[in-house]
Amino acid sequence: MSNAESEPPETGEAIGEKLTELAKRRGYFFRSSGSYGGVGGFYTFGPQGASLKGNVEDAWRDRFAIAEGNMEIDAPTIMPEPVFEASGHLDGFDDMLIECPDCGTSSRADHLVEDETEYEDAESLPIHEVEEIIAEYELVCPECGAGLAGVAVEEFNLMFATNIGPGDSQPGYLRPETAQGIFVEFPRLKEYARNQLPFGVTQIGRAYRNEISPRRSIIRTREFTQAELEYFVDPEADEPNLERVEDVELTLYPASEQRNDDGSEVETTIGSALEDGIIGDPWVAYFLGVAKPWYEAVGVDMDRFRFRQHLSGERAHYAADCWDAESEIDGNWIELAGFAYRGDYDLSKHADHSGDRFTVFKQYDEPQTVERATVDPDMSYLGPEFGGDAGAVAEELEALAGRDRSAFEADAVEIELEGETHEIPAEKTGFAVEEQTEAGEHVVPHVVEPSFGIDRLVYTVLHHAYREDEVDGEQRTYLELEPEVAPTFVGVFPLQNDDALEEQAREIVADLRDAGLSVTYDDSGNIGRRYRRQDEVGTPFCVTVDYETIENEETTVTVRERDTTAQKRLPVGDLAETLSAIRAGEMAFEEL
Repeated sequence: MSNAESEPPETGEAIGEKLTELAKRRGYFFRSSGSYGGVGGFYTFGPQGASLKGNVEDAWRDRFAIAEGNMEIDAPTIMPEPVFEASGHLDGFDDMLIECPDCGTSSRADHLVEDETEYEDAESLPIHEVEEIIAEYELVCPECGAGLAGVAVEEFNLMFATNIGPGDSQPGYLRPETAQGIFVEFPRLKEYARNQLPFGVTQIGRAYRNEISPRRSIIRTREFTQAELEYFVDPEADEPNLERVEDVELTLYPASEQRNDDGSEVETTIGSALEDGIIGDPWVAYFLGVAKPWYEAVGVDMDRFRFRQHLSGERAHYAADCWDAESEIDGNWIELAGFAYRGDYDLSKHADHSGDRFTVFKQYDEPQTVERATVDPDMSYLGPEFGGDAGAVAEELEALAGRDRSAFEADAVEIELEGETHEIPAEKTGFAVEEQTEAGEHVVPHVVEPSFGIDRLVYTVLHHAYREDEVDGEQRTYLELEPEVAPTFVGVFPLQNDDALEEQAREIVADLRDAGLSVTYDDSGNIGRRYRRQDEVGTPFCVTVDYETIENEETTVTVRERDTTAQKRLPVGDLAETLSAIRAGEMAFEEL
């Protein structure tokens, strides 16, 4: 039996400080370019961190791409300026910047307000209100202490600008989200989906945001990894299979509860939340139901996890409903993912700006006869009257006929072009209503978007896995990582520096690697110290080769489990199969 006596994880800033030190010492993550003083907001994932991050990405891919039958693409991280004009990032992707008049330190004004006042969601407030709060509470510069009352708060665009090509180069930007790489390729991606809705496209990759004040290690950085799914649906016909998730239990923090002084979280299920109107959109509810057990599987503590609904002030104008997955870290809630119903905003914007067709042709079961309003403008009149704008006038007349036939009943038809109103004689428009037989219609799909932050999830998994206990009278630190995501699954040690033990241990390492397991070999220091090293990086199992292994007729080794430190002897011949079954969840160590 185990000699370990586990204690519940500590709370407070101490864990964050200890975790950051452990992460640097054991190769999880550390600030980049340290030889040159480091650069704020950029981190390097070391050998352990890169492996953990890769395992989390693979687990996400398995659940949200493969298990859901969705496609995956890998788009460029740099795209030309027109993409971001269409998406709205050039004009609306801003944070609130305030600059200290004394030392010049730049800070996010909304973060200062949230850190120093009772306001929890200053990001959703207009700039003038943030300025008033800074003055009312006499907030100061976090660097030098100078007063910030009366200092202007300005909008700062978060995108990194670059140039594509030499000379008269084309302006471009590093993508602030992976989603646009999916949206702009929709006209081709729909062909791969055989023009059949619904279908999903996933992408895992880097995104870049020039954060004003990156902080809290890898929680808020300037370069980070996103895993996003853009799910395209016919809003009139497609519905999710809610039976698969209706019984999933959730902790929700609805907007209605956030607005109440004594508001609290709601414990419910997907089915009940939809029935009670807490979650407004079935597709959003479906993906919340898929995400919750996945988060639990990769190691997020469900006692410190919830879904929070966006308040109206922070929700994007095109989002009908939006929820964040949040985890509690050192007493604060951080966003792990966003689940939004984006409507047809993205595809319509790119269609308007690019001139390409961002629709899917929906075939009718039988041809239908419909009435269509058409125009055939007299260009011999429009040309002399409007010159170079004649084509634009014709297009506006066509659009008007599609949305308001009654506008053509008067003697003159009014249109608006570049802010000016013009009148065209109705007889010059060629307006007519015709019967047409159609085989189908072009549908602009709506988009449901689950968007996951991988770096924050890696930090959460490490933070929620951090443990301290006592083993045989000695303090121990270990990471209770899930086997599915642990960087190394098993460590193999020879008990002593003996040629025969080392040879047998290396043969076991080769066998376990051939079985697809992540293995490390360690023969440095006493066996207790080697156990502690593997415990601290979260290795679930350690295999020790001792003299019983090479001297007894039956070749066995000691297998030690990380969390309880319990040990069992297993035949070497069964070792790879047994450990593979444990990692796959088909067998428990206690059952051996």
